[in-house]
Amino acid sequence: MIIPHDQLARDTLLNLIEEFVTRDGTDYGEAEVGLSDRVAQVEARLNSGEVAILFSQNTGLCNIVYRNTL
Repeated sequence: MIIPHDQLARDTLLNLIEEFVTRDGTDYGEAEVGLSDRVAQVEARLNSGEVAILFSQNTGLCNIVYRNTL
């Protein structure tokens, strides 16, 4: 199920994005990128529609995925 990011409380959205960008296996290339920059990048992609928040009813977990993979 796709969760519209603009319908989440601001704190909830930021917590979700922060959890996503700090997961093991998240790689931003050779240069170190700060947490606030990573959060801003993901939020910009949510706002542009490039990515979406996907909730799995089976697992109860949320993930941020590229829309073209849905």
